[in-house]
Amino acid sequence: MTASTTEALRVTGVVLPESEHQDLYVADGRITTSGQPGATDVTAGLGPCWIVPGLVDAHCHVGLDAHGAVDEATQQEQALADRDAGALLLRDCGSPADTRWIDDRDDLPRIIRAGRHLARTRRYIRNYAHEVEPEDLPAYIAREARRSDGWVKFVGDWIERDAGDLTPSFPADAVKAAVEAAHAHGARVTSHVFGEAALPDLIAAGIDCIEHGTGLSAGLVEEMALKRVALVPTVTNLENFPTFAEQGESKFPAYATHMRALFARRYETIGAAYEAGVQIYAGTDAGGSLPHGLIAREVTGLVTYGLSTFDAVGAASWRAREWLGVDATLTEGARADFCVYDADPLVDPGVLAAPRRVVLRGRVVG
Repeated sequence: MTASTTEALRVTGVVLPESEHQDLYVADGRITTSGQPGATDVTAGLGPCWIVPGLVDAHCHVGLDAHGAVDEATQQEQALADRDAGALLLRDCGSPADTRWIDDRDDLPRIIRAGRHLARTRRYIRNYAHEVEPEDLPAYIAREARRSDGWVKFVGDWIERDAGDLTPSFPADAVKAAVEAAHAHGARVTSHVFGEAALPDLIAAGIDCIEHGTGLSAGLVEEMALKRVALVPTVTNLENFPTFAEQGESKFPAYATHMRALFARRYETIGAAYEAGVQIYAGTDAGGSLPHGLIAREVTGLVTYGLSTFDAVGAASWRAREWLGVDATLTEGARADFCVYDADPLVDPGVLAAPRRVVLRGRVVG
């Protein structure tokens, strides 16, 4: 749907996270409580409404499919699928495509980019990453930090052929130097990690976030909580672990066994991180092999992993927005990015799958 040109809007309903009934207005793309003469009531005729700050997919890949970079038409399809699902802020966790043109489109989600994946030579998915050796990792991290929107990402573990299983992609000294290089350039660092072995070095180095984290132990989640290292478990993608195991079975039977074991204890692992106080955010891992527009499924998945409904919805809305430095709540002067639902997502997070209205940059886009 093409963005409307409505200059002033009115929205009435229960506003989360406060759960207070309010009349809000939109003027010049911002939230205000001051009445706006002639404002269009976007909730008229909808009945009771719940208003949620724009959803966040904190791990996705606009510009990427299973084979590598995609063209602009496909990038647009991906971004629109996220937007129509209510995901108005995306943390793009690695893409070989140049998606900067999206920033000029008022009808497409805001993207916070982490540059291109960085991975060990010949130890990652073909056409996805800059593939580098340990001595070159800090320089590449610095380059991607300059190109990104304040995040960089490297692959912490992957299959090593001689071992036939997941092993750390980079030694501890390279990891430490890489994290220091990113921080020196004002960027936060995250890392893909499925297994156990890479995690101690990453957390000790001062990394800011872990993606997936299925190899976490009780001791490490306590350390993560203490150091405020975030976790984006991508629980939608974790359901693919049995498929990954089957695909690798013939060449790497040890890897297949390992992936099945990680899958079997996934609820315990992520639940323990939550109980320890690790800050968890919602990310679908869309792009690659997964379609975009799955943020509601990710939220309901987080609830099955033990998060309270309030924390699961917050992990895809106000808490994630605060973490990423974008207006977290719909208060005076905030960006007018929000979704309207006809039931309370704190009672049933499944309602997030069907927004009745989507407002982005102060315009009705869905």
